[in-house]
Amino acid sequence: MNLYPKGYYEKVENISIEYLLENNIKVLILDVDNTLIDYYQNLSDTVIKWANELKGQGMKLYILSNTNNKEKVEKVANQLDIPYKNFALKPLKRGFLKIQKELNIEPEKIAVIGDQLFTDILGGNRCKMFTILVDPINPKDYWYTAWKRPIENRIKTKLMKKCSGKDEKKCI
Repeated sequence: MNLYPKGYYEKVENISIEYLLENNIKVLILDVDNTLIDYYQNLSDTVIKWANELKGQGMKLYILSNTNNKEKVEKVANQLDIPYKNFALKPLKRGFLKIQKELNIEPEKIAVIGDQLFTDILGGNRCKMFTILVDPINPKDYWYTAWKRPIENRIKTKLMKKCSGKDEKKCI
């Protein structure tokens, strides 16, 4: 069970096109809750600008969310003008593999970006995709995420000890 991501950034909008191209990434699978939007469902202008810049550089973006609240995911997807799948049941492979098959691309060219080790990172790693961990936008979580945070934070602390003094993107 591989919970370690291949990259780490504090915020999704800090991930540069150069970093993605250096790692041969063509597609981003993005989590929604606490990755793109906060607990209160706010999508920042900086995230919108980041997504538009990446799309303008030819990067394909796709939302994969565990939430069963289709309207919430659809609203974010519409604001970013990208496709989505909700109720993904991450870390199960199904949602990741559906997107891979739909886009007809090798898993190594797909980056999975999310704030949770046990869903986004584990699911992406199980599918042999390039995984990037980001910090949660807001410390407030839904109950079904909040109980896992202390465990994830202990793992993340061990992981970050390897990062001390290193560039944000290269600490993993």
